[in-house]
Amino acid sequence: MPELSRRRALTAAAALATAAGVPAVTALTASAAEHDHHAPTSFDEVYKGRRIAGRPVSGGGHEHHGGGYAVFVDGVELHVMRNADGSWISVVSHYDPVPTPRAAARAAVDELQGAALLPFPAN
Repeated sequence: MPELSRRRALTAAAALATAAGVPAVTALTASAAEHDHHAPTSFDEVYKGRRIAGRPVSGGGHEHHGGGYAVFVDGVELHVMRNADGSWISVVSHYDPVPTPRAAARAAVDELQGAALLPFPAN
């Protein structure tokens, strides 16, 4: 039997909330977020001469596909996305999932081979 993922737990919570009322979903969602041991932490380092950084973000007026997490290479945002299995991909290394946003930033630096990361236009 597959391991229960955060996404499946939240889906189950939403289904229960529909049957039991809105207060239940708020409590279950908060509980799931508190127990997410896979939530990435902030980082800021120099990797192969490039400054890479990542940090949790909230709101800010636009949705991050990175599940509330932003990654930067030399101050330019690297768009990242968390997959359903918990792995991460970026706009630079889209077909090579990695375990963390830090690994996504490092993979992007490797793939860029010294080239500048250009800003990705917002939709």
